[in-house]
Amino acid sequence: MRKILILFVSTVLFIGCTDSFVELNTDIKNPAEVPAGTLFANSTVSLFNFMTSTSVNVNNFRLWSQQWAQTTYPDESNYILRERNVNGNTWNTLYSTVIKDAKESKKIIEANEILTAEDKAASIAIVEVIEIFAFSVLVDIFGDIPYTQALTIEEKTPAYDDDAAIYADLATRLDAAIGNLNGETSLADSDLIYGGSTAHWKKFANSLKLRMGIRLADSNVGTAQTMVEAAVASGVFESSADDFELAYQATTPNTNPLWVSLVQSGRSDFVSANTIADYMNGLEDPRRQLYFSAPFDSVSGDIIGGTYGSSNSPTPFSKAGANQVDPTFAGTIMDYTEVCFLLADANERGFNVGGSAEEWYNLGVTSSILEWGGDQEDYDTYLAREDVAYSTAEGDWKQKIAMQKWLALYNRGFEAWSTYRLYDAPTMNVATGAGTTPPLRYTYPVSEFSLNGSSVRAAASAIGGDDLFTRVFWDTE
Repeated sequence: MRKILILFVSTVLFIGCTDSFVELNTDIKNPAEVPAGTLFANSTVSLFNFMTSTSVNVNNFRLWSQQWAQTTYPDESNYILRERNVNGNTWNTLYSTVIKDAKESKKIIEANEILTAEDKAASIAIVEVIEIFAFSVLVDIFGDIPYTQALTIEEKTPAYDDDAAIYADLATRLDAAIGNLNGETSLADSDLIYGGSTAHWKKFANSLKLRMGIRLADSNVGTAQTMVEAAVASGVFESSADDFELAYQATTPNTNPLWVSLVQSGRSDFVSANTIADYMNGLEDPRRQLYFSAPFDSVSGDIIGGTYGSSNSPTPFSKAGANQVDPTFAGTIMDYTEVCFLLADANERGFNVGGSAEEWYNLGVTSSILEWGGDQEDYDTYLAREDVAYSTAEGDWKQKIAMQKWLALYNRGFEAWSTYRLYDAPTMNVATGAGTTPPLRYTYPVSEFSLNGSSVRAAASAIGGDDLFTRVFWDTE
């Protein structure tokens, strides 16, 4: 009996020591497996930070859309990418953080044996939409990119896929995700956008499908019509309450990246570009003093724009508006305003989406003005102007929609630049240093030529040359 008791005590002590040993040797700051929700949240924040940033090392789209000009160092306004590795930083952020974290999150969710089938399907679908969005942005920026072999352990030198083929596969994946966006999701606490509302994620997914469909309309009108009409039938954004945006906080490191560059840095690197200033002043646009801050013209109240592509002194030119220097200013990736202009375009192409082009155009203008703090008198007066009203504004329907959509996309440089590429409008200034209007794509990163040379050279040949003015597949004109 005494031997049994000793054996029992020894066993308990061994188990206790073993438990303590495991605890002492577990690095709680670097867990072996990161939770799916944490990866999903990090993927989301990284995507928003990239899309909203104005750091010249990260995101040049506000400059390439000619809504801002630079002061001391105008390299990025003259389309120089490689000096600061802007194209490489873009590539790395979207692949190595946004897409990689999304893929890992989906794997962990799939392996979770506790989740119900419905929860698992909805959770994976939400993360899938983030990954699809990131891939669509990469295609829109570069053209052909690694896709089917991207981020696989087996492929150290992944092949590049055709950009049109990638879009087609993304559309198929988007349809599958939309079909699974129902019921509850265990990602609710990690969902910084919609708090786990699958209904809102479905609206975003359909709105993305609408955007992608309109992108395709000049190159493949049949597929575009099918995508657009299906997206609208399933349900796109219906008001600004549906906007896909991230609420930033007042303290670092969770502030809007704009605030970091415009305020925390203590620098004055950006002013209004004369391109947007001239257009808004000519239209007496009520958003001028909402988009920008002093100085304004003392008599007319006009924006004072710096010469695009030049080294502008910051003092005499209008600066970023009050909203943009607020650390809590929400980051927006897609909104109801954009959807309205997409539906105006769809109407002009004869797609069955309801309403009329003029009605959606007016709603887009109105939504933008209200979103920035204007009121009913502002948009009533503005839309009554002969040079703004849809029936009398200058140009064909594409030029009319492009102008007002581009103006409404102030603070969303990527989509403003994409709008210019899709419509070849509005007319942009020639950058004083580069001697050209804005490029049509980013060139491939230098790192790809050193690490994945044969694949990237084949891709460059396939798209017609790794050049700033080579068009991505949907940019046909």
